[in-house]
Amino acid sequence: MNPQYHFEGQVALVTGAASGMGLATARAFAQAGAAVVLADLSEQAVEKAAQELTDAGHRALGVVCDVTDEAQAAAAVDRAVAAFGRLDMAFNNAGIQAPPTDAADETAENFDRVNAVNLRGVWAAQKHELRQMRAQGSGAIVNCSSLGGLVGLPERAAYHASKHGVIGLTRSAAVEYAPRGIRVNAVCPGTIDTPMVSGMLESQADAMAEILKQQPIGRLGRAEEIAEAVLWLCSPGASFVVGVALPVDGGFTTH
Repeated sequence: MNPQYHFEGQVALVTGAASGMGLATARAFAQAGAAVVLADLSEQAVEKAAQELTDAGHRALGVVCDVTDEAQAAAAVDRAVAAFGRLDMAFNNAGIQAPPTDAADETAENFDRVNAVNLRGVWAAQKHELRQMRAQGSGAIVNCSSLGGLVGLPERAAYHASKHGVIGLTRSAAVEYAPRGIRVNAVCPGTIDTPMVSGMLESQADAMAEILKQQPIGRLGRAEEIAEAVLWLCSPGASFVVGVALPVDGGFTTH
């Protein structure tokens, strides 16, 4: 049985919220009573996701946001506060994969793109969430790293660099803001059944089969399993948890 969370009267912001782990987490926040701001690059997809929640009786708002643009990340936070009056929780989930590439052949364009979304995008969102939470004196932020933030794998240097960076960003902000009543943590998902992973399974079948062999649990994770970890980290149950990089990976990083 999943734990029950009570986030009535609270407001959550989720980036990359139109599909996958972001959408599952937005749904979970809403079902726990929070008002949810869903931010995503795709206008049509994020509006559809927000409409799904409002049709189910929840308070939700869809916002178009390219996290590589700091002004758009700031605007998403401003929209949340304008619509719902505050910001209590955030899941900075927006991210992209990079094609597998020999480290000696990686292009600067490839490296810059994956880091612009996965690292700079988390930095921008977290920065403006912290500004609002600092003014309130409370809040909880969860940044999305990856098992790729904890280990190294061949042909993944650029992606893993971005995800290792998220953990450093998380830990530094965590020690800075814990005394101010704000907790910052990260989740490190393993191979999760999302649209991004489905594409990888098709285009990189051999590599993905090898990764799955290293998940002792023997299956893909579910987006809802990441959502449960995020909600716990935002909940009073994790009130003494600060600066962790929590693996949710079916045992991959136990090797």
